[in-house]
Amino acid sequence: MALSMLLGFIFPPPPSLFINTMSVITVTSLAFSGLSEIRGNHLQYSKFWDVNPPKSSSPTNRTIKLSSRAGMLFLYTPAFLAALSSFLLFPNGDVRLLLLNLALTLHFFKRDFEVLLVHRYSGGMVLDSAIVISLSYFSSTISMIYAQHLAQGLPDPPIDLKYPGAVLFLIGICGNFYHHYLLSKLRKNGDKGYKIPKGGLFDLVICPHYLFEILIFVGVSFISQTLYSFSFTIGTIFYLIGRSYATRRWYLSKFEDFPKHVKALIPYVF
Repeated sequence: MALSMLLGFIFPPPPSLFINTMSVITVTSLAFSGLSEIRGNHLQYSKFWDVNPPKSSSPTNRTIKLSSRAGMLFLYTPAFLAALSSFLLFPNGDVRLLLLNLALTLHFFKRDFEVLLVHRYSGGMVLDSAIVISLSYFSSTISMIYAQHLAQGLPDPPIDLKYPGAVLFLIGICGNFYHHYLLSKLRKNGDKGYKIPKGGLFDLVICPHYLFEILIFVGVSFISQTLYSFSFTIGTIFYLIGRSYATRRWYLSKFEDFPKHVKALIPYVF
């Protein structure tokens, strides 16, 4: 029963050991990363960039640190180039593949645009974390596009979600950009301190940009409707739940006046 309902929303899993294995690895690794965030083992970027320092200063324990701008460009640019190159690799794709390529290219272009022209930085990024995140984005992008390529020519799932997915994606990317813009306005030139964000959905949750990022990838998975895209989206949701929980806990520890009614990710709920 559950399987038949699932098959109403997705293409049949492709005869590809690579894609099917990546589906399992992706959802498992992202979910584990979310649990690690809750436990205090953070990927070292943003406000958590200098947590869990090495206990020894010996060369084998020394961490390599990047500037935030260089680190974030390293996160997103390989995935952006992979998505952009898909237009050359698969020039005769159907509407669904075209929409997926457009969505992924636009998403990672926006990320690079924000890195260069929107974000204000206060710290750095540890190279180890940058490599993990960059590989995750890059491998997920090429896997999603390849899985969609393998679905070419198959009948669409009984419930076609590609156009609702495109709408959700646009809502998500606009909301994500708006709240990143609000974050950038918290700091004046040269200011590196943290403040409690206000405006938009920041009055209800501390990570509305994560909430809209989830909408972005729900939209992408609706456009794609492959097993891999849904696996990546489910894993991303688990990770951002953990990251937002850790972020709210951090604000509570740093600001005595942090409003207790402000949730982590979902207004009034979590």
